[in-house]
Amino acid sequence: MDRLRKFHEKKPFVPSRSRLNLKMRMIGLIGFLVISTVFVIGLFLHYFLTDTLESQLGEQALGVAESIALNPDIGAAFDEEDPSSVIQPLVAPVLEATRAEFIVVGNREQIRYSHPNPEQIGERMVGEDNERALLNGESYVSEAAGSLGRSLRAKVPIRSDGEVIGVVSVGFLAEDIQELIGDYSQEIWLTLAVVGLAALLMAIGIANYIKRILYGLEPEEISHLLFQRETILQSTLEGIIAVNDKGEITLLNERAQSLLLLDRSSEVSLIGKPIREVLPNSDLVEILKTKKSMDNQEKVYGNKEVYVNSRPIYYEGALVGAVSTFRNKDEIEQLTKELSQVKQYANALRAQTHEFSNKLYTISGLLYLDKKQEVYDFIQMEQDTQQEWIRRLIDKVADLLVSGILIGKINQASEQQIELTIDPDSRLEFPLSDVQRDALLSAIGNLVDNAIESVKEQPTDQRFISLYFTDIGEEIILEIDDSGKGFSGGEESHLFEQGFSSKQGVDRGYGLSTVKQLVLRAGGAVYVEESDLGGACFVVSMPKEGSK
Repeated sequence: MDRLRKFHEKKPFVPSRSRLNLKMRMIGLIGFLVISTVFVIGLFLHYFLTDTLESQLGEQALGVAESIALNPDIGAAFDEEDPSSVIQPLVAPVLEATRAEFIVVGNREQIRYSHPNPEQIGERMVGEDNERALLNGESYVSEAAGSLGRSLRAKVPIRSDGEVIGVVSVGFLAEDIQELIGDYSQEIWLTLAVVGLAALLMAIGIANYIKRILYGLEPEEISHLLFQRETILQSTLEGIIAVNDKGEITLLNERAQSLLLLDRSSEVSLIGKPIREVLPNSDLVEILKTKKSMDNQEKVYGNKEVYVNSRPIYYEGALVGAVSTFRNKDEIEQLTKELSQVKQYANALRAQTHEFSNKLYTISGLLYLDKKQEVYDFIQMEQDTQQEWIRRLIDKVADLLVSGILIGKINQASEQQIELTIDPDSRLEFPLSDVQRDALLSAIGNLVDNAIESVKEQPTDQRFISLYFTDIGEEIILEIDDSGKGFSGGEESHLFEQGFSSKQGVDRGYGLSTVKQLVLRAGGAVYVEESDLGGACFVVSMPKEGSK
């Protein structure tokens, strides 16, 4: 149970205290992840859009400003008496074509020569961000508050003969940029909202699907069932091995390992290994090919004889693997022997009960007729008979269990009007070992039962069974003769095969095979021949010493 203990330590079952089931928890968790992801993506796209639009508008403004600054007519106008009268008409069409908020041209003193508002011409430029263009001759983009409000604007110096004589300022109002960003952001957020809603619907669908394939179970319930499965798997007395459709081991309990594998010291996991490498003569590979079950197959793995039952495993109509269960043959035979003995004792007690019941009715009738002396004589006669049988068996049979079953069989035969006699020379004084006793009890019980069934078909005056047993010499001998019909030609070679029976009916063909197995274990043998009484004669021999 080490594997079970380790599993319990690693996977403890903790009952759930959550009021939310798996479906709601999955929807909530996936929903939170979706909303969080959408929110983060939205913020990133908003920032990226803002930065991109501002960069693009800045580049556009800088390009417009450079084209105006390079216009020779603009530079030449600075030498005119009224530069604005030349520059303003040149700038106005460009302003309208580029959709800039303003285009302002100023001299080195930052006096305006052009402006969208003609009334502002001649006044000083606002913003105090012209120094880099006028003093250093740089072209750049800046953001400052001007006469029209806060704006993003490009500054480009105007040169004449290599000297800076003025500056061009092209700008877009910040509020217009934000409005443009807002329009784009609205579309982005709407798209993300649709994506988020679709993701939530998919989360609900996934939660429903997972809940359905888990048969409506909660994770805690699955954990509990898994622990129960592992407990049952490791606690069962049968060995269990399962493979997938590729013949790879997917399940193996400790009982199977102890029954089938010789080397248990290795801790290398067998899960995932091909079954042919672990058990070369396993039926599982054949099951995967034929898709047919195999029951009660006798196999030998190492030094263990086992009974194997194998079944294919189907899921939704498709073959997904196979499973085999293994039972120790010795344990089954031991159980069969014990059940057989219990049955024999029960039959003996039933026979005695029925026999005594008949005798009580006889006594009751004699008392009703007021025949007291006859009652006394009858009781004395029965007592003498029983005492004689008991005395004989106790004197001649040392083992009380053997004596008990012999008395039971005598009464059982008497109940069915069968004359069962024990040879006067019979004796069994040698102390029996447990193996010898089990074999002898099974032999007496099963062989006498078979003899009773055989002679019941004969007329009442021809129903005879004779027992003889002795321990004289080196062997214990048991001989049972009956006056039945015996066996037809060819049956003798199959009598001791499991499942074979000369009689009709179910659950037959196990008694003689059990007798033979127990006698063989005791080092003996069982024979069948024709009886002097006309039926069958079974002979059991076992060595006194050296029994297995």
